[in-house]
Amino acid sequence: MSNEDITLTTGGGTVGDGDVEVTVQPGNGGRIGGLRVAGVELLRQGDKFGCFPMVPWCGRTRNGHFLNGATPHQLPLNSPPHAIHGTARDAAWRTARKSGSGGSSNGNGSGSEAVITYDLVDPWPYTGRVTQVVTLTENSLTLAMSVETYGDSFPAQIGWHPWFNRNLGGEGAQDVRVDFTAAWQEERGDDHLPTGRRIDPLPSPWDDCFGMPDGVDVTLTWPGQLELNVASREKWVVVYDEQEAAVCVEPQTGPPNGLNTLPRLVTPIEPLEAATTWTWRRL
Repeated sequence: MSNEDITLTTGGGTVGDGDVEVTVQPGNGGRIGGLRVAGVELLRQGDKFGCFPMVPWCGRTRNGHFLNGATPHQLPLNSPPHAIHGTARDAAWRTARKSGSGGSSNGNGSGSEAVITYDLVDPWPYTGRVTQVVTLTENSLTLAMSVETYGDSFPAQIGWHPWFNRNLGGEGAQDVRVDFTAAWQEERGDDHLPTGRRIDPLPSPWDDCFGMPDGVDVTLTWPGQLELNVASREKWVVVYDEQEAAVCVEPQTGPPNGLNTLPRLVTPIEPLEAATTWTWRRL
């Protein structure tokens, strides 16, 4: 199939006032380009925004360097002096399957799904396939991703980097509130990487990684408009709120620089899998 944009809706192919519309952009890094709830766009617009997948690593990898056992590898420094956010966000993915959109029913008329894939290539030094499944219902969006290999085993990470609009607009609209309870915060060094020390969570502003042993659970509230919960079984989340236009809540399988400090191995018999679900309600 092609890598053209995919529109998923809860309206059976048409969008009404109470419906939800999601734009999946396989050709633009496999990102979610838009999420509109009852006509209101929740994600910051632009080619580099929306919500992009972070794979095969999340956040910064120190000096672009990591080890696979005793084998060293050097990644391009796309955020000097580090390598940041993986390679898949800069690549074209391909559509494997889509249903429940464009007039094609998925059987129950209440949701939509798209499956897109990306094959790992240089500058990532190992072969593998990434699959992302996007599932939409009337009040939730689930993003599930897997990394698999039929060759050499390698360390990897999975995560998502959504840019939620700080303000949804409209008369008297207030900025979003971000609420969560973390067990710890990874102390951030001058190089923006965790020092290895865990500290009590600090107040905003944040560009920081937090630990949630029971799973990621962060609520964004636009007062009088919408409440959205970001959940995941993973126990790591980066929260970034230093930009005026948007805030980011990024569930991921390990902390920044995790290829070195907390590697998760992808093997021919064990893929790396993760998922996040966003659930919302209008206020």
